Amino acid sequence: MHRLTTAIAFSASLALPAAAEDFTWAVTTDPQTMDPHAVNSAPVLGFLNNVYEGLVRRGKDMTVEPALATSWEPIGNGEGWRFTLRQGVTFQDGAEFNADDVIFSYERASNEASDTRSWFAPVSEVVKVDDFTVDFMTSAPNPIFPGSIANWMIMDSGWTEANNAALPDKESGNFATLNANGTGAFRVTAREPGLRTVLEPFEGWWGDVEHNITKATLTPIQNPATALAALLSGDVDFINPVPIQDVARLQGNSDVRVIQGIEARVIMLGFDQQAGPAEGGGGTTDIFLNPKAREAVAKAVNVPAILQTIMRGNAEVASQLVSPAMRGYSEAAAAPYAFDQEAAKALVAEAGIEGATFDLKCPNNRYLNDEAVCQAITAMLAQVGLNPTLDAMPVQNYWPELRADNFDMYLLGWSPGTFDAEHPIRFLASTPNEEKKLGSWNFGGFSNARVDELLPMIQSEIDDAKRQAMLDEVAGILQDEVAYVPLYVQPLVWGARSHVELTQRPDNFFILRWVTVN
Repeated sequence: MHRLTTAIAFSASLALPAAAEDFTWAVTTDPQTMDPHAVNSAPVLGFLNNVYEGLVRRGKDMTVEPALATSWEPIGNGEGWRFTLRQGVTFQDGAEFNADDVIFSYERASNEASDTRSWFAPVSEVVKVDDFTVDFMTSAPNPIFPGSIANWMIMDSGWTEANNAALPDKESGNFATLNANGTGAFRVTAREPGLRTVLEPFEGWWGDVEHNITKATLTPIQNPATALAALLSGDVDFINPVPIQDVARLQGNSDVRVIQGIEARVIMLGFDQQAGPAEGGGGTTDIFLNPKAREAVAKAVNVPAILQTIMRGNAEVASQLVSPAMRGYSEAAAAPYAFDQEAAKALVAEAGIEGATFDLKCPNNRYLNDEAVCQAITAMLAQVGLNPTLDAMPVQNYWPELRADNFDMYLLGWSPGTFDAEHPIRFLASTPNEEKKLGSWNFGGFSNARVDELLPMIQSEIDDAKRQAMLDEVAGILQDEVAYVPLYVQPLVWGARSHVELTQRPDNFFILRWVTVN
C-alpha cells in the first residue's frame, strides 16, 4: 500500500491564515442525493464525506484512521470486529451519537433498498455491547473489514425516522434526499439540485479544525469549458476536472494551479452477458454471450491511441479491474489486451457477427472525456466489421438505463473503496445475488463458478501469499473470459486559484476540512 502515497499530488499546509473565507467550487456531476445509503457513487460519497462520518475514515495518505470509532480490534479467532465508539459526539441537530445510531445505520445501509448493501455481505450479525461498543460479527474471518466500511456513514436514527426516511428511496426520494444531518465538519444549509449546494462549518464538530472556510458552495457546471472560464475569472475557487486539453495553458497562468495525479479508478467496457432481449429494446443483445465477440472488442480498441489523442498522454493503460497502486494487483495479469485490428476482424468473422448492430451506452458528464472516448471506441469497432450505435446521456439517466438492462455494451469506471482488489470482484465479477449482497454493480451478469468460490476465500485469508495467489487466479479468469475490457486508469486533473491550498487523494474525494483560502 505504500505506493498509494505517490498519488497524492498536493498536500495542504496545516498553518491556518487568520481570515476566514467563503469558498466556491464546481464539478461536472452534481451529487444525486444527500442520502449516504441511497447511491453508491463517488460524486455522492465524496461530497457526503464532508457532512456525514463513518466509524473509520481515510486520511490524506488513504490510511484508515479513527472517526466515530476511536479503536477497533478482532473478536476471537476471526469471528468479527469490535468497535469502541467516540463519546461526546453530537449530530448537527444536537442529538447525541451512540451505538443505537450505528445499529440503525447498519440495518438501513444493508437493506435491499440501499445501494450500499453489498458492503455488508460478510456481516452475519451486529451486536450492541453497550452504548459505546458495537460488535460486527462476520461469517468468516475478514481481515480487511474495517477498511471496507470507510465510506459507510452513520445517520441519526431519531432524525431519520421522525422525517419518514427510515429507508433510502432511490426512485422517488424522501426527506433525506434533500436534507442532511451528520456528525461531520460541515452541515448542509441549502440544497438546490442541479444549481447549488451550500455548506457551513458545524461548530459542534468533535475534530480538530484545519480549514478556514465560513461558507462553501458547490455549483455543478456540466460544460468543462464553462467551468474553466469560471476558474480563470475567479468566479469559482476550484474545479474538478480541468479539461485535459487546457492543462498546458493553465500551467502558464500564475493566478491558478493545476493539481495532477492518478486516480484509483479504472475505466472499462462491460457487456450484456445475459440471454434474451434487453427490457428497453437494445440491439443484438446476445452477441456478447460469445467470449470471442468480447475478445474482438478488446483487440479492436486502440487504447494507447485514445490516451495519446483524447487524454493527451495523461493516463495509464489498464490490464485489470484495479490499478497497480491497489493492494492485490496481479503482476501475473499485468499485460493488457493488445490492439490487433486484423485479429479483431478474424474474431468477428469466427463469431459470425459481421455487421452486428448493438448499442454502446455511455455517460457524457461522469468520467473525464467520457463521451469522446466512447465516440473513438465506436469508430474503432466499426473498422473491424461491427455496427455500434453510441447512446450518450447524463449520468442521472445513465445508471437507471444500466440497472434496467437496457444496453448491449457500456462504459464504467470503478474505484475500489477499500483500495483492495477484492472490492471489484465482489461488486463487478460475482454472480449477482441479492440474498448474499453480491454483484450489485455487475450490470452485464457475468458469472463464473470459480470466481464465486474464490471470493469468500480471498475475503478470509490472512496469509498474504496465499491470498495473492487466489487474486491472481481471479484476474486470469477475468482476462481469459474477457469479462470486462479494462481501458485505462483515469487521471486526476484539478484546478484551483493560486491562493487555495488543498489535498488531492487518489479516490478523487474533495475533502473541505483540508482546504485553506489565503
